[in-house]
Amino acid sequence: MIPELGHFALVLALAMALVQGALPLIGAARGNAAWMALARPAALAQFFFIAIAYAALTRAFALNDFSVLYVAQNSNTALPMVYRLTAVWGGHEGSILLWTLVLSGWTVAVALFARESDEAMRARVLGVMGVVSCGFLLFTLLTSNPFLRLLPAAAEGQDLTPLLQDPGMVIHPPMLYMGYVGFVVAFAFAVAALMSGRLDAAWARASRSWTTVAWCFLTCGIALGSFWAYYELGWGGWWFWDPVENASLLPWMAGTALIHSLAVTDKRGAFRAWSALLAIATFSLSLLGTFLVRSGVLSSVHAFATDPTRGVFILAFLALVSGGALLLFAWRAPRLETSVRFELVSRESMLLANNALLLVACAAVALGTLYPLVIDALGLGKLSVGPPYFEAVFVPLMAPALFLMGVGPLARWQQASVGDLARRLRWAVGVSAASAVVAPLALGRWTPMIGFGMLLAAWIASTCALNLAGKLRGHPAGAWGARLAAQSGSYYGMLCAHFGVAVFIVGATIVGGYSVERDVRMGPGDTVTLGAYSFRFQGVSEQRGPNYMAARATIAVTRDGEALTTLSPERRLYLATRTPMTETAIHRHFTRDLYVSLGEPIGPMQWSMRIHYKPFVNWIWGGCVLMALGGLMAMLDRRRRAVRSAASARAEAAPQRPALQPMPAFVARRRQP
Repeated sequence: MIPELGHFALVLALAMALVQGALPLIGAARGNAAWMALARPAALAQFFFIAIAYAALTRAFALNDFSVLYVAQNSNTALPMVYRLTAVWGGHEGSILLWTLVLSGWTVAVALFARESDEAMRARVLGVMGVVSCGFLLFTLLTSNPFLRLLPAAAEGQDLTPLLQDPGMVIHPPMLYMGYVGFVVAFAFAVAALMSGRLDAAWARASRSWTTVAWCFLTCGIALGSFWAYYELGWGGWWFWDPVENASLLPWMAGTALIHSLAVTDKRGAFRAWSALLAIATFSLSLLGTFLVRSGVLSSVHAFATDPTRGVFILAFLALVSGGALLLFAWRAPRLETSVRFELVSRESMLLANNALLLVACAAVALGTLYPLVIDALGLGKLSVGPPYFEAVFVPLMAPALFLMGVGPLARWQQASVGDLARRLRWAVGVSAASAVVAPLALGRWTPMIGFGMLLAAWIASTCALNLAGKLRGHPAGAWGARLAAQSGSYYGMLCAHFGVAVFIVGATIVGGYSVERDVRMGPGDTVTLGAYSFRFQGVSEQRGPNYMAARATIAVTRDGEALTTLSPERRLYLATRTPMTETAIHRHFTRDLYVSLGEPIGPMQWSMRIHYKPFVNWIWGGCVLMALGGLMAMLDRRRRAVRSAASARAEAAPQRPALQPMPAFVARRRQP
């Protein structure tokens, strides 16, 4: 009866979501404090019931309950326990349940910790999140029920997809979902502010930290997915512009624009409508990614579902949620005005231009991802859009955005001097130009693209250094420590994240320009040389795993004649599904990877192998870690927390107003003096 209990818990969770999505919104509109107060207990109850459902499904996997259809399709008695537990989200139904659990977790966090706004605003925010929860719970119960019974029960399960039997899949999906779903908080705050007509800096201040946390999770989730594909798939690449990869990149780019726009709204009161529109767009792109992964329209190692009816449900839900929010925005936006003014050369203008470039790049990626699907759906034939398109379009759009990333933090708010900026940036220009020439030549050869990549990386890093040096200028060396300690966590978070972008660019540029790959046929005793490294094949031995058989190669690696390491790539055969898989062997170093994958046997004692030399490839993921760390530092800024605490105290003390009037407008519609 435990699976039935889990199913009933989902039904109760839906009932709580309906209460949360209806009564608090009605109460906020009518000024009914009792109805508004229902938002928090309804959110807590919804999370409780979804957690019971998730625990019931987890128990079914742990105990090999093959009378549950989803368990029989995604598990096996020989599957190690850790993968039985992660198999809960290894298929479509379980991944949607995990999504719903994460969504309810974010809702509880907002209910307990979002105290910057008044009671009416909190009720609206939780009400909007309740509406979103209703959609996903209905999707789960009507099209993706993980508790369906299989009678009679199967004697043995079909096994978890071998690609997912990897430690990386233990953390990658939850991390990615925390980012995807986390943007619902900014969406809910924006919609709530539009409902109330109070599109002021308060909603931006309240949602800014939540957005930053979601962005950090999504950054780590994308990086983990890239790292998993790099070592698990055996092809040695870190990004292939796969449609499902792009589906996660789209909300990341929109979210990057959003956190910068919210910063301007919080500090200067500008970009208020722009921030609201970005919050709607970012969550809409998260829902679009859900549609792409679970609709069956894509064929990808990352995709979950092949049932088009599920895609129709998600597409209808996307149209309802995003369309409703955009209609609300269109109704409110014309009534908004602002007295905030800034000149063409100012930090606000550069942030606005940067956001516009990010959104244009986002649109270009979306076009390349969705256009082939539209052509196919209309019966106009098959069209393939691959890496050449994305690299030709994405890089030219991001280059000026990266240039502005260096200039923007050095410009003054409201009005900056071109002459002052040119004087302050002359050293960065010199360092960047020198790096574009010297660094590629030091690595072996110069090409325009390598030089351009090193130019951009050096530009961002040197402007970060200039920014920090500017805080110390005019102060004696003995006071530098006090000056550095006086800077906010948000400031250091910005420097860390921007420097992470520079590190990422260095890694992507060098691995793209200097990596070496060889496909070879080797027998025992054969040697292959890549640069200073020699790879000697010593033979293959048979190994047995918990649910697979493996052929494990032994390869001795030397550098300049001295022993360096021994690599042991494997060719596995998973017994339940008879699926072959490649397990790569990688020797990691700060400045390079030595990467070997074992292919098929192609003759007596002969094997196909792929050997890679990957310089600076780990800097790609190191840069992502620095970006996420920068976001975390900004979120934990004590000064920002103090401002939020003061806002919370004012909100608690402020009298409740049943009717809330519209507030002023988008920055583009400046009030004339």
